[in-house]
Amino acid sequence: MADTFDVVVVGAGPGGARAARRCAQRGASVALVEKEFIGGTCLNWGCIPSKTLLASAHLLMRARSASEMGIDIPSATPNWPRIQQRRESIIAGLRKGMQGGMKSGRIAYLEGTAVVHSPTKVTVEANGQKTDLEAGKLILATGSDSIEIPSIPFDGKIVISSTEALSLLEIPKSMVIVGGGVIGCELGCVYAAMGAKVTIVEALESLLPMLDSWASRLVEREFKGLGIEALTGRKVTGVDKGASSAKVNLDDGQTIEAERVLVAVGRRAAVDRAIVSALGLEMSGPAIKVNKRMETNVPGVYAVGDAVGTTYLAHGATAEAEVAAANATGSSEEMLDYDLIPRVIFTFPEVASVGKTEAKCLAEGLDISVGKGFYKANGRSVAENDTNGQIHAIRDNAINEIVGVTMVGPLATEFVAFARTLIGTCEPIRQITFPHPTISETLEDAVHEALGELLLE
Repeated sequence: MADTFDVVVVGAGPGGARAARRCAQRGASVALVEKEFIGGTCLNWGCIPSKTLLASAHLLMRARSASEMGIDIPSATPNWPRIQQRRESIIAGLRKGMQGGMKSGRIAYLEGTAVVHSPTKVTVEANGQKTDLEAGKLILATGSDSIEIPSIPFDGKIVISSTEALSLLEIPKSMVIVGGGVIGCELGCVYAAMGAKVTIVEALESLLPMLDSWASRLVEREFKGLGIEALTGRKVTGVDKGASSAKVNLDDGQTIEAERVLVAVGRRAAVDRAIVSALGLEMSGPAIKVNKRMETNVPGVYAVGDAVGTTYLAHGATAEAEVAAANATGSSEEMLDYDLIPRVIFTFPEVASVGKTEAKCLAEGLDISVGKGFYKANGRSVAENDTNGQIHAIRDNAINEIVGVTMVGPLATEFVAFARTLIGTCEPIRQITFPHPTISETLEDAVHEALGELLLE
């Protein structure tokens, strides 16, 4: 006899967990199936462990510069085993909290592999046991995997993915990072702060190439101060591995020797081909194709998060989960503009953006004005001895509204949610009082300059 649920969710990462909670809150009976650990990549091998290491790295850097603020710290050195213990403890604690949340939310949480037979029939296999589930609606949130370069295969020891990079037993003396995107740059900051010689090789002409050029340049300048060497417009042609290190060969003939080679060229949707076949899912490359309702071509089957290949962001997954959960429980909602999902990078300095970039505005032929705010002119930033950063606010002159904000600097990842509320606005900014002295006044400066004469009308 199968256990019957209104909704069965496959995958307990940010998207799956959010979908399960929302469905339950809307009165549905819900089963959540996870084959590894609750929290998915984000909690176990992504967002949370990387931010834990970055927090330790940031504190270490602050301690080393404390004398500039009149504080003498005789020695500031990383205790890597304790840093790793802290990472493991944080992950374990948050897993426990999520499991408790599922229980209190009356969600049936099942650990095991979901074998999907049809839109309404799922079997969970674990430890030789099988549990049959009957589903009214099905939500797929199966996540993603690190992309592997065929000519540089992972071995988990010398050539590693971000998963291994988060849990190395020792700090390597040197590391080459293949890929100057979000993952590569964040982990580059961790290991550079810990004392490793870090070299980032990026095939495109700048690090973090999804950013406007001014933001990429600012980040690259700050990376130099961290001791990170950025080789842009260069490609890795091969890696010659030894017993404890490797030689990385570049397309210009240069060779770099390093103890570890981190391949961080992005992630790819992870969708079980058996699920695709059983359901007859329409795909878009490796990702599940969905409409604005987050519904697949199969009625009653929804998909969210990395599995649909849209944002590859945990909060992008939760935004999609909100829509899928509503539709799976009788409502009719659609995803809005993906540009309005904030994009955050936890490098040193932090980077965040929301809405359109300057480059996208120009590509669309928009007439824009760009207002700028500078951290070095902000009293709180000067007091905190952290003045490297800028904020750009973009006004579409045709409609006289803010259409995008990009930030590079301290707390950028925290301010971006507030910046999101300014998108599409003009009048309300005059009614907002920014407290003084706060770093948020840098955003005020940028928005006021972008709106200019409109504030005088």
